[in-house]
Amino acid sequence: MDFKKFTNQITELKKIELGGLEAQFKLAPKLRLRYDKQKIQANNPKKAAVLALFYPNKKNETSILLTQRASYKGTHSAQISFPGGKVEETDQNLQETALREAFEEVGIYKDDVTIIREMTDVYIPPSNFLATPFIAYSNAEPKFLINHEVDSTIEITVNDLLSESSITSITMNTSYMDNIDVPAFSINNKIIWGATGMMLSEIKDLLKTIY
Repeated sequence: MDFKKFTNQITELKKIELGGLEAQFKLAPKLRLRYDKQKIQANNPKKAAVLALFYPNKKNETSILLTQRASYKGTHSAQISFPGGKVEETDQNLQETALREAFEEVGIYKDDVTIIREMTDVYIPPSNFLATPFIAYSNAEPKFLINHEVDSTIEITVNDLLSESSITSITMNTSYMDNIDVPAFSINNKIIWGATGMMLSEIKDLLKTIY
């Protein structure tokens, strides 16, 4: 998808009703519980925010930034995710959290980013985080500078995301179930599942309404 075509639709993207949990759960394991707001609040989750950045690649195709997390002793070691992280006391709001984390992790300057809209929160049971995604765009391909939390950046095109052939299923173990089939995106030999897959599923449904 040509980047100009994408930017011409941004006003419309701001107006469209979000798919919410229905869109997210297309990419969630069947046994993954749907937590209502009351139960989530009872768990007192830590708040976090992530940035889903659209930008033109070298071919002027509309692309989305993902990262491969560094390996560490933790729940989300080496997983594919959006730049983002937990709220800090100095953050004035969740949008600022997403922009700050994107700068710290991959060197994206907030002045080069325009926020399009906030998406639906995703509750992440294994780490008890409630993550708020923000979709945004940059008019040029960023020059990435990654920190110790990130192993590498990953670029996927909107065309690849929208292709139904990108949907697959993998058998894996998670923190709450063993040997189950998990829906996932398979793009450029990368498997994207879990919370990031759920966020991408809602983004995909949003984009499908205008393309």
